[in-house]
Amino acid sequence: MQNDHSEINTPKSELEKRIARLQDALRKCETDGALILQNTDLFYFAGTIQQAHLYVPAEGQPILMVRRSLARANAESAIERIVPFKNPRQIPDILQQNGYALPRILGMELDVLPVNLHLSFSRIFEDAKLPDISHEIRLIRAVKSAYETNMIREACRFSDHLASCVRTFLQEGITEIELAGKIEAEARKLGHQGIVRMRLWGSELFYGHLMAGASAAVPSFLSSPTGGQGVGPAVAQGPSLSPIRPHEPVLLDYCFVYRGYISDHARIFSMGELPDDLCMAHQAMLDVQSLIIRKARPGMKAGDVYDLALARADELGYADHFMGVGPRRIRFVGHGVGLELDEYPFLAKGQDMELQSGMTVAIEPKVIFPGKGVVGIENTHVMTDDGLEQLTHFEEGVVTI
Repeated sequence: MQNDHSEINTPKSELEKRIARLQDALRKCETDGALILQNTDLFYFAGTIQQAHLYVPAEGQPILMVRRSLARANAESAIERIVPFKNPRQIPDILQQNGYALPRILGMELDVLPVNLHLSFSRIFEDAKLPDISHEIRLIRAVKSAYETNMIREACRFSDHLASCVRTFLQEGITEIELAGKIEAEARKLGHQGIVRMRLWGSELFYGHLMAGASAAVPSFLSSPTGGQGVGPAVAQGPSLSPIRPHEPVLLDYCFVYRGYISDHARIFSMGELPDDLCMAHQAMLDVQSLIIRKARPGMKAGDVYDLALARADELGYADHFMGVGPRRIRFVGHGVGLELDEYPFLAKGQDMELQSGMTVAIEPKVIFPGKGVVGIENTHVMTDDGLEQLTHFEEGVVTI
């Protein structure tokens, strides 16, 4: 059914373009249809994360089958065919009742789909093959439309504002967690959705990392150059209860999420001057970032960007501390951002994916000094036909307070 949509909903024209790209991918891989279940992919293709299953045939209209809440799905989604259902076992009958042939090959998001659900759908569609369609979905999502880029630009503007707030809140005696709370409250006032979505199983993040001194250099399970002591082993990352001391680097590495879209942004602050060696290391990471911005172009392999950054860090004398230390080193210098924090492309060792105009990437050269802290930079960029356009603009040097 057709609905009126408020300005915060994804435009119908945007959803139609995304569906058309998915259908083109389905035809190329000779797949009859895709069944979308994961929240982020549902939001991308249907404009809602209500408890629903979206069936996209290789040809024809998609159908959104909703368990809860049908009223909200109707209000939020511009998909024309929206129907209720109670149990996934009903899906074959619903498809046939709405004029769809049952798929012989049904693509699903096997990178995130729990095994039990996969087994269940194998029984529901017992005569069909259920191949993985997640790579094709992630490739589609990697290239942003003008609409999406504008959402990310707004998120970046809010990220810059949050960084400016540190001057107000950072004072001697404040703990990492208290400073984090003040920054996060400001983010919520601005409309931050609170949730930072990640695709990799087991990965989770609450706003980001705000840590100071030695605490920032404590590694964690997360695929990130920084970890943080956190408030206990149940979280094992992020800000701790430790007080922030003068003359130590304070890392604010936070995401701002605006209407689903993410800006990733890191800056370094200090109460009083930092030691010269840390200032020099920070300047070196600005040099690495500048080189990436000058050299990265559409058609360049993502892995080549990492190799370029690593070589420059080596030339500057920081190879042993670049993106981590020893076996804890992370072999990337950036990653795609969008509705999730870990989108394609990964600017990582050995990655052959070519950069394309419209991709949005967070570039984050950092150096880690165990026992001392973290310095470096992170900015969100969009790839254009002429190269990278930086979208976050807060001052990049160490901000002394």
